[in-house]
Amino acid sequence: MDLKSGYPFWAVKNGLMSVFPKLKSDVSCDVAVIGGGITGALIADELGNNGFDVVVVEQRDVAWGSSAASTALLQYEIDTHMVDLAKQYGEFHALLAYQACADAITDLRVLAEELGDVDFNMQESLYYASRRRDKAALREEFDLRVKHGFDAEWLEAADIKERFGFKAPGAILTRLAAVIDPYRMASKLLTRLVERGGNVFDRTSIETIEPAENSVTLRTPEGLQIHCKHVVIAAGYASQKWLKQSVAKNRSSYAFITDPIDKSALGLLASTMVWESARPYLYMRTTGDGRLLVGGDDDDIDIPARRDKRVDGKAKGLSKKVQKLFPELPLHPAFSWAGTFAETEDGLPFFGEHPEHGPRVQFAMAYGGNGISYSMIGAGLLRANIEGRPHPLASLFGFARVG
Repeated sequence: MDLKSGYPFWAVKNGLMSVFPKLKSDVSCDVAVIGGGITGALIADELGNNGFDVVVVEQRDVAWGSSAASTALLQYEIDTHMVDLAKQYGEFHALLAYQACADAITDLRVLAEELGDVDFNMQESLYYASRRRDKAALREEFDLRVKHGFDAEWLEAADIKERFGFKAPGAILTRLAAVIDPYRMASKLLTRLVERGGNVFDRTSIETIEPAENSVTLRTPEGLQIHCKHVVIAAGYASQKWLKQSVAKNRSSYAFITDPIDKSALGLLASTMVWESARPYLYMRTTGDGRLLVGGDDDDIDIPARRDKRVDGKAKGLSKKVQKLFPELPLHPAFSWAGTFAETEDGLPFFGEHPEHGPRVQFAMAYGGNGISYSMIGAGLLRANIEGRPHPLASLFGFARVG
């Protein structure tokens, strides 16, 4: 799949960080992970650190697909409100999902500190009502979060104007959020995996997956084989090709990043990501060197050539929206891009086995706006599955909920 258009900032900034060999002979391992992006890297790291012999295969250079185009907002806030998840699955499960995402941010912080130099920074998150009619729903969402102990503050219009300098009917200010360079993190995780005895093969495609009672055999187009006890399919939006059942819809999202902006001009934007209640939503965050990264204006386009043609126009539209909120902000876009992402109907990911393949084939579909946080959760969930242990989110994040 052609997953990105334009000039994704992480790819431009970092260049090709890591190059691994192509698979040239048959290999055996405990777990094979198909996909060398941030999701596959987090899962492989979890398994490798807990005694499993892991092999990762990536059809491109590692982290060069959708991870390079990700805008990497780390939030416990799911695209679907906790209120709406509670109506669909019950308040207990809604809280479970939100709390897991909150815990994932702390876990990612620990992991980022271990790796070092992945542009990880803690942030606050301002979720504002785009329209007056959205305010009541946001207030209801705020009340449910506070009821369950999440650290958040309700801001009225006057508070938003005074502290952030723009007009909105109301907003939730969340204390727990973060940002990261996903390309650097994935590359460094996979490099560490190899240093600790694992194997990573890039520019290696898998053509067939053949599960048996006690093993799985993967075959490349050249006829090479990977023999493993379990396989995790973490191939991002290409994972759907291994399923007859359609579980998500591919869309395109657009982004641009500015030249560095002085902190005095950014104000609270330097430490606060901002996003809105409208769908699709406008969002913005900063990088460690003071650039403003702006994204949104998603559409249903899933044809790369059509997406390519829209990048410049979408970037100009996003820039106008930001300028309307912050007319004094010096916006000088440096790079713009687009990327494929997938949405599930309920905003939740899919982790675990699917009836089409059996228990030795695990899927890691970290779809939605919380992809990296979901991947951190999924790493532990899939390890539990492989080890034969229960996990509290196995049913909520499993395929049974759409069966």
